[in-house]
Amino acid sequence: MNWLKAIIQKKKLKTSILQAMPFWIASLITGLIAVIYTKLFEWAEELGRHCYHLHGWLIFIVTPVAFLLAWSLVKQVAIYAKGSGIPQVMAAIELTSGKEDQQVKQLLNLRMLLVKIGSSLLMVFGGGAIGREGPTIQIAGTVFRKINEWLPASWPKISSRNMILTGAAAGLAAAFNTPLGGIVFAVEELAKTHFSQFKTAVFTAVIIAGLTAQAFLGPYLYLGFPVISNAPAVMILAVAPVAILSGLGGSAMGLIILKVLYWKEKLRDYYSEMLFVLICALLLCSMAYFMNDGILGSGKSEMSTLLFTSNKRLDWQVPLLRICGPVLSFTTGASGGIFAPSLSAGATIGAYIAGLFDFSASDTNLLILSGMVAFLTGVTRSPFTSAILVLEMTDRHNVIFFLMLSGIISSLVSLLISKHSMYEYLKVQYISKLHRQDSKATNRAQPDASAPD
Repeated sequence: MNWLKAIIQKKKLKTSILQAMPFWIASLITGLIAVIYTKLFEWAEELGRHCYHLHGWLIFIVTPVAFLLAWSLVKQVAIYAKGSGIPQVMAAIELTSGKEDQQVKQLLNLRMLLVKIGSSLLMVFGGGAIGREGPTIQIAGTVFRKINEWLPASWPKISSRNMILTGAAAGLAAAFNTPLGGIVFAVEELAKTHFSQFKTAVFTAVIIAGLTAQAFLGPYLYLGFPVISNAPAVMILAVAPVAILSGLGGSAMGLIILKVLYWKEKLRDYYSEMLFVLICALLLCSMAYFMNDGILGSGKSEMSTLLFTSNKRLDWQVPLLRICGPVLSFTTGASGGIFAPSLSAGATIGAYIAGLFDFSASDTNLLILSGMVAFLTGVTRSPFTSAILVLEMTDRHNVIFFLMLSGIISSLVSLLISKHSMYEYLKVQYISKLHRQDSKATNRAQPDASAPD
């Protein structure tokens, strides 16, 4: 009987290795794509800023043209490449079953992947207040789904749902260089079943994708090491108001985006949508030219300036502009994420509050990080993901309790604005739209029962 047990164990080991290999390969590919995408995104953003600083009036040409091209690319080639990509991944995870595989393919496919990258690069070149993190998650989900699809029939079966979910976690880890954030994101935002079923796959995927990105970009921190001394417990009295304002701001921004998108659905005419995109672009570049150019781009440079220079005082309109930027960019229907813009909006709220009360540089940095966590929580309703992301981006473990407190406070006050996150509403919208498309296709395929034979 011992020899029989040995054979069974050997078969189980072989099966486990074969099942793990697709995760490893997909993670490696995800890491490589994330590196290339990061470099292209940074170059596009820098090139756009260079054009603006060379001749300020160029923004009135560059931004409208870039926005229109980015929107048209999505509209004409891959409609589900629009937005951040996280709601599409959430919808794909919910739809993964044999009957709905065609619907998942519409959300996660190679054409969408290319359009996602191209459209978001055009947007950020034009000054769009977008990030690359959400798109990286949808791209990674696509890579993992395709690898699973390409497996031969003789290969041990792997759950499509687990592959997509693991891909999303690996994508976030590679985009931010935050492995713990990727894991917590998979558990808090995406997983609806027992995490123990696929925890090993998530861990290995996050590690491989992260290490691949680090091999080319170095063991970088997304933001760096801001100076924050050991804050006294009394700082809770300052952190709490920042968390409340940022949480309300994040959830309000998400609600405004949803309201605009729902209204925009009524614009059935192609040229009406084009006019809307053009108006958004002109509003954005006008605010940048006449008020403050901090509205442009992902906001990463603004976060770095606030955290690592003595220039920590802001005018009152800057936080409002950092909220208006994503609204004007996201609602166009082009590709672009909202993680980085949300973090930058929260950072400006924290800095503004700190400036009102003349806090020290160290305490200001604490309020900036707290605002980042709270604002992102207001958008995503994922307090622990937000706290872990900011913690890993800055390596400031001495303030982890303040960051977690900010996330919890934000998640509670956000309920005053909306019960669910923007992602949840968009996920439901995508699923409903796919079901309607399938119903129409089925009705067209069925013969008319009233017609004679």
